[in-house]
Amino acid sequence: MGQATPFLLVLSLALGAHGLSAQKCVLAGDWQNDLGSNMTISPVDEKGNFTGTYNTSVATIPSKIQTSPLQGFQKNLTAPIRQPTFGFTVNWNTSEANSITVFTGQCFVDKTGKEVLKTVWLLRLHANNIENYWNATLVGTNDFHRLKKQ
Repeated sequence: MGQATPFLLVLSLALGAHGLSAQKCVLAGDWQNDLGSNMTISPVDEKGNFTGTYNTSVATIPSKIQTSPLQGFQKNLTAPIRQPTFGFTVNWNTSEANSITVFTGQCFVDKTGKEVLKTVWLLRLHANNIENYWNATLVGTNDFHRLKKQ
């Protein structure tokens, strides 16, 4: 009996760790990023398409912030991938700026079982002429955390 105890302990730890990594990360729901911006993603359809809304907390003119539509695609629908990759575009709903942002990332389940969207984004601003083209694209990263489970 004494020899079986270490084996059972190792077995239970292995099975417990496997249970955490086997959790599936789901895009649909309400998310908030590290800067306080909020987005809602609709359920992903059978082709991987999804829509949603994005409300930024970061703007040059905060009083002009409006909820903006987003449209995206999730990969890995047919394979049993539990932490899928995705991309989406936000078409900013404002009369003040002619800009658009694309996000790409992956949906993860962290060690504590919480879902997180790790993203990289490109924000393209309008350039008045070709000479100012070089400084019209901004690059950054955001982590989104689920606000409430769907």
